[in-house]
Amino acid sequence: MWKLDAAKSALIVVDMQNDFVLEGAPMEVPNARKAIPHIQRLIAASRKLDIPVFFTKHTLLEDAFNSPLEAEYNPKLFDVGMRKGTPGWDVIDDLAPEPEDTQIEKYRYNAFHNTLLEPTLRTIRGLNRIDTVIITGTLTEVCCDSTARGAFMRDFKVAFIDDATGGLSTRAEDATFDAMGKFFGRVMHTDDALSELGA
Repeated sequence: MWKLDAAKSALIVVDMQNDFVLEGAPMEVPNARKAIPHIQRLIAASRKLDIPVFFTKHTLLEDAFNSPLEAEYNPKLFDVGMRKGTPGWDVIDDLAPEPEDTQIEKYRYNAFHNTLLEPTLRTIRGLNRIDTVIITGTLTEVCCDSTARGAFMRDFKVAFIDDATGGLSTRAEDATFDAMGKFFGRVMHTDDALSELGA
């Protein structure tokens, strides 16, 4: 089994935005708050080890016309949530991106779909130097899962950090970890990932 290599890895923080994480937010995911300390440790280690850090920002436009089926299944999204330029769209203060980090707007659950994520990963350290993505963020079973599968389909190795993601329920999280570990990548704890990276 492959091991994490800091020289070939990138950290992806999926959708840790105010509208998902803050108490009372339109799309609140309480379990996302439990992931914050673990994501903070991974970000700090990544910056120390010169691992590129990516933040994805789920983005809806007026009337959610850019993702109509998403809003069809969750009608309040026609009116609120993840609107570009609003405070709710921003990454939470506890994980505030630095100027050297990369922020990726995404319009579907999978952060690779019609975004600049893949071409940036392919070139950020020189052509095809990155072959592994470390997945953290929210929701475990939706955008983290979809992004991890998108990475796998593009031949990136996937390290899915279970305690650094948050979903709507333990049951949903466990089902995701089970499928992820069997078919799409390695499911790891933060401590184990940091140890392999040499942090």
